[in-house]
Amino acid sequence: MSTIDYANARELMVEQQVRPWDVLDPRVLDVIATLPREEFVPAAHRALAYTDMALPLPHGERMMKPVVEGRTLQSLALQPGDDVLEIGTGSGYLSACLARLARDVVSLEQHADLADTARSQLRAQRLGNVNVIHADAFAYDTDRRFSAICVTAAVDAIPAKFVEWLQPGGRMFVIRGRSPAMEAVLLHNDAGQPRIESLFETDLPYLVGAAPQPVFEF
Repeated sequence: MSTIDYANARELMVEQQVRPWDVLDPRVLDVIATLPREEFVPAAHRALAYTDMALPLPHGERMMKPVVEGRTLQSLALQPGDDVLEIGTGSGYLSACLARLARDVVSLEQHADLADTARSQLRAQRLGNVNVIHADAFAYDTDRRFSAICVTAAVDAIPAKFVEWLQPGGRMFVIRGRSPAMEAVLLHNDAGQPRIESLFETDLPYLVGAAPQPVFEF
């Protein structure tokens, strides 16, 4: 069995997938080029860590494609002093990227096993500025206000509760709408008045509790 040269695969991913998708922020590219994504991918799919595809996680969750992760990180334009709330830890890979770019990350994960796995991977990467909390985002409450919020699963409509967690001038990356043509947007909390900036189209599984309500037809 041949061993995969992950460092080379990572470099090719940046040059052939991420950069051509208009991810040009040098700090974002540096994080993606140096963080071992394969360490966060479930063992059964590790060989696919640097392919241009969403990878399955337990509970029907998915790791976003690397190009979407790159655009997500770039759109948030994180500064070294920023505090970030991530909704949906998943594998912990995006949490690790956020932690490299910002001061502090709080990440909410509904599934205890995913939260535990992510914590151990983040520790292995010596990232002490991420706090993974086992919690349902819709039941969670905090008085804290964040510079940036990153929602890693789709919503039918942006929950008002999430907007309340943003500082004035803060921004939220979120994917909204109906499959298969969902829209990635950046919500800017301008003087308490949300402004939506459209980024790109994609398709993701819904955040638990944020799917469209079923419509019954008679």
